[in-house]
Parts: sequence; C-alpha cells; structure tokens
Amino acid sequence: MGESSSDSMSVLATRICNQINSVFTKSAVLGPSPLQITVDEIASAAARGGKVFVYGVGREGLMMKALCMRLAHLGLSAHCVGDMTTPPISSSDLLIASAGPGGFSTVDAICGVAKSNGGRVLVLTAHPESGSSVRYASVVAYVAAQTMADDDGVEAPSLLLPMGSVYEGALFVLFEMVVFKLVSVLGQTPDEIRSRHTNLE
Repeated sequence: MGESSSDSMSVLATRICNQINSVFTKSAVLGPSPLQITVDEIASAAARGGKVFVYGVGREGLMMKALCMRLAHLGLSAHCVGDMTTPPISSSDLLIASAGPGGFSTVDAICGVAKSNGGRVLVLTAHPESGSSVRYASVVAYVAAQTMADDDGVEAPSLLLPMGSVYEGALFVLFEMVVFKLVSVLGQTPDEIRSRHTNLE
C-alpha cells in the first residue's frame, strides 16, 4: 500500500523537525539560551577538573545517556547516575538532570544529594516556574516543549508527537548542539574524539 503525499516519510519528518525547531524559537525568546547555559556549565566543570554526572528517567534518561557518551568522547570524566562505576560527587563536579514536566521523585532525590555534597546542579525542564526539581538547582535551563504535564486535551488530529516526545526530541537536538559547541571550546579534534570510542563492540 503506497503512502499518501500527506503521510510520506519526508513530509512527516519535516513536520516533526519543524515542531522540535519551534521549541528553540520559543526557548530563545522566553529566557537565557539553554544551549549557552549547558555549554557554559560543562566547560566550567571541565576547567576546574570536575566530573560531569547526568540523570533522567524514562526517555529523558535515554537522552541524558546519549549526552554522557559524547561527553566521554570529548575527554571529560562523564558518568550516568546509577551505573555501578559511578564515583561520588563533590564540590568541583556538575550534575545535569532532566525533569521535563517539572519534577520526578527520583530526580528530586538525586539533585538533593548532589546539592548536599556541594555539587553544582543544572536542571533542564519545560516547567521552570512550578517544577519541584528546580529548588535544588544551581542553574535552570528552560526547554520550552510539550511534556506529559501539559499534553492533556490535545486533539488527536493535531497530536503530531505524543506525551513528552517533543521535549525528548528537543533534548537530543539540544545535546547535539552542545557537543558541537564543546568541540571548539575544549579544543578537540575529530581524531581525538574518535579515538575515545569503545572498541568492545
């Protein structure tokens, strides 16, 4: 069965990419750039010899793990909270946590532990005003995307991406931009980055 022109892969991909792109248009207007905030925080942690930890739940957590992998490729001491080899956090370190809908009990708890041990805490969220996780944050990066906290009542015909998919897709794109900027900030070459990719696969 052939695709209709309105449902072709190219058309759907364009619509989805446009929806994710609109997140960054809104985020830029409504506050400091989440890109610049994230790059600055990671670069500062690197400059002081600190480690970078990441945490998120569900699909947000998958995006955080993808970021962690690239940070390791950039030569940083990067760790996913919950891994068996995760070291302790200290005052020179940075925790980057995602709480799209504003807060999760586990995100709140992890951010609280990081803060109590002197770590710097960057919280990424679509709900900076009402979220429970932001009370633990040293700095907040506002990603102005739909999440599960505000997808109720969206009519099926206009629901291009369900639940928190817009936010999660925006995180992936944001982190690709962060890595692109950090390559220059940290003075990395493509060969250096590639040399850190695992060969155990």
